[in-house]
Amino acid sequence: MIDSLLPPAARAIQSFTHRLDITLSPQEEALIARAVPKRRNEFTTVRACAHEALAALGLAPVPLLPDERGAPGWPPGVVGSMTHCAGYGAAAVAHAHEMTALGIDAEPNSPLPEGILEAVTRPEERSALASLAALPAAAAGPAWDRLLFSAKESVYKAWYPVTRRRLDFQEAFLELAPDGTFTARILVPAPPELACVHGRWAADSGHVLTAVAVAVE
Repeated sequence: MIDSLLPPAARAIQSFTHRLDITLSPQEEALIARAVPKRRNEFTTVRACAHEALAALGLAPVPLLPDERGAPGWPPGVVGSMTHCAGYGAAAVAHAHEMTALGIDAEPNSPLPEGILEAVTRPEERSALASLAALPAAAAGPAWDRLLFSAKESVYKAWYPVTRRRLDFQEAFLELAPDGTFTARILVPAPPELACVHGRWAADSGHVLTAVAVAVE
């Protein structure tokens, strides 16, 4: 599903099973040498996806090491994003001369745990969620609160590599649309290309997926 949310300039690979069919670089292996199996499986799966996505751009695999905030370091001239949750992992990349930023996120298609919604949304966003839940087709739709959370995660993953600054959940105002799109307005000083970004979403019975792709102008 993830590739359907991204422009042709991006390359995305996803997996619904653990990808343990690659050999990690020594630097990557060192990061998970003492990790529990769940963490090792997630780490290896998204890097298998990322290496394939880089190959689709015509690039050789390189160690993909997280920075101090956990954001993956991509080769020079590449922008990208990774995501994983139970039963799903994916990575997306693009050449930096074509895309300014990419952000993808996957979450289980189920309501947020109690108490989380108030922490990650603004009051006007919660009002909009109530309206979406009241739509005639809502019974067959996604878990809207989880989808909003995922969209904010995608926005942050696009924001941080460009700005190297945190973006709190309350510092972006998200508007979800039933047609599979969303808009994020950043409420703090932002580069012009990130002040208002547009994204896309998709959902199946198990997962919600969101993506933000900012093209070079």
